Amino acid sequence: MNPPTPDFEAKLCRTEDLAIRILALPRPLVFTNGCFDIPHRGHVTYLAQARALGASLLVAVNSDASVRRLGKGAERPVNPLEDRMALLAALSSVSLVTCFDEDTPLQLIRVCRPDILVKGGDWPIDKIVGAREVLALGGKVISIPFIHQRSTTALLEKIRSL
Repeated sequence: MNPPTPDFEAKLCRTEDLAIRILALPRPLVFTNGCFDIPHRGHVTYLAQARALGASLLVAVNSDASVRRLGKGAERPVNPLEDRMALLAALSSVSLVTCFDEDTPLQLIRVCRPDILVKGGDWPIDKIVGAREVLALGGKVISIPFIHQRSTTALLEKIRSL
């Protein structure tokens, strides 16, 4: 007998199914995005804070090709997209996880029309992709200050120096 599929697998959403799947999410809907290559304390704290701003949290993850285009290094991402998405879906703060292959998540933001758009504290509100669209719909855009100064890049540098 095979073990049952983990519950978090149901939180994984193909991009083409997003418009339908978000209809089942309670509002207000919070949207955030990122690479989330090697999840760390900063990531999980940020995601918990983002989720606390609304009734559900949608996380959009950069595809592997999109991460490489960001210039984070030839070896990035370390973890493939499917693994990064699954780890995020396993978090209780996350309601739904999808991905995008474009350089920005603007198309996804237009599709899901979040009530609250969130990025980490290193993003000023005027530089957050989709801010104009969310604000025009009467939503909020929030840059959450970092509590834990962590980064995947710094973690990889530390590992390489050992």
